[in-house]
Amino acid sequence: MNSAALYPPLNAPPANMFNNVPGYEGTMAGGGGFLPPPMPLEPVAPPQPGPVPDNWCIPSLAEDVAREAFKSYASSHCCYSESPATDGVITSMEPFNTYRYRLETYTESRSTEWAQKPHTGEAADFYTQTAPQPWEVPVTAPSLFTDHKQEIRVPFTSSIKDCNICHSSGTMPCEECDGKGHKECWACHGNDETCSTCKSTGQESCKKCDGNGTQNCKTCNGKRQLLTFIQLKVEWTNHVEDHLVEQNIGLKVDDLSSVSGKELFKNNQYLLYPLLGFPNPAISEASDRLLKDHQAKYAQTSRILQQRQTVELIPITQVNYKWKGDSHVYIVYGNEHQVSADNYPATCCCVIM
Repeated sequence: MNSAALYPPLNAPPANMFNNVPGYEGTMAGGGGFLPPPMPLEPVAPPQPGPVPDNWCIPSLAEDVAREAFKSYASSHCCYSESPATDGVITSMEPFNTYRYRLETYTESRSTEWAQKPHTGEAADFYTQTAPQPWEVPVTAPSLFTDHKQEIRVPFTSSIKDCNICHSSGTMPCEECDGKGHKECWACHGNDETCSTCKSTGQESCKKCDGNGTQNCKTCNGKRQLLTFIQLKVEWTNHVEDHLVEQNIGLKVDDLSSVSGKELFKNNQYLLYPLLGFPNPAISEASDRLLKDHQAKYAQTSRILQQRQTVELIPITQVNYKWKGDSHVYIVYGNEHQVSADNYPATCCCVIM
């Protein structure tokens, strides 16, 4: 019999494949968007101002450290002479303190979808009790500010259904031989009457299905039945956003984002209060703006679990020096003592063969 008649195609699961579960009426196979969290049962305490350090003191860069950083920079460039770095005389050093404000908002979001798996003996618990609502399902949260995903079968939503793909037969036509159980001989291509491989039949047994013409259904894995259930997807995400106060010294934001600095301030709580009392008003303004932005972006579709704000100083020092009677400049930045010297005075043209 024609395999198409045995296994009529199905473009989508039938309407009765998934049950109607109270509270999950809009759940679809393949899932939808994130579900808004419920309103808290008790009033949430307003955020409280965090502690403000008394001392924003920043140590200056030592001259010998600046010189060693310059030597390392020169030696890392094959076309740079080390003479300016070793023989140059530092005349002055000017700090350009650059601050980086970082806001982290740690959220939990939940979404649901109808799912199915081969039935391997699990009990059907649909309607034995009322299914918990998506935000009532207990989960084990990871450590704060750690990204993580978890999938959970919602209790009391599981039922057993006949496999709609193979029509409960457990098998499907073999894709390799189109359900025939045999293929054209690879040696003679069906044209050699004296072929020893196929014994002149022009055909060989399909190795993928052992000549049966069928294979286990990939959907039910040959079990003939499926366990259908509502699957809860829980996603913990740490949303990180930085604001960098850029100084007018010529360094690019990308250069500064690749280095670390000295941590001056950090606090975290359920909801943060804008940072007040910072010497640079741009940091206070960034704190207020980003806190409002994160509340607007994440509170509607996820539950905010914790926020953390950090202020970091990225040390930047402009070093003025003289070499062979001329004045030159280089910049040392970051805890890593990276160097920027766009107009290095002693370069040569290298030709790579």
